[in-house]
Amino acid sequence: MSTELYQERLKQQIEIVKKCQNEHKIDSCLKCEKIIGCEIRKTYINAVYQSMNKGDSGGFEF
Repeated sequence: MSTELYQERLKQQIEIVKKCQNEHKIDSCLKCEKIIGCEIRKTYINAVYQSMNKGDSGGFEF
């Protein structure tokens, strides 16, 4: 997958998270009672991870 596809997927997931937050009238997933086990957040975090490592496995260096 190309770098652009990872970035596009991340943008899509950000929009989905923002829509969910708006629907629940919160500004952070941390304020949501459904944060544990939330598939929307899980998919978003996965998209962030993939956009950072461009599909390669392994850890991050900050």
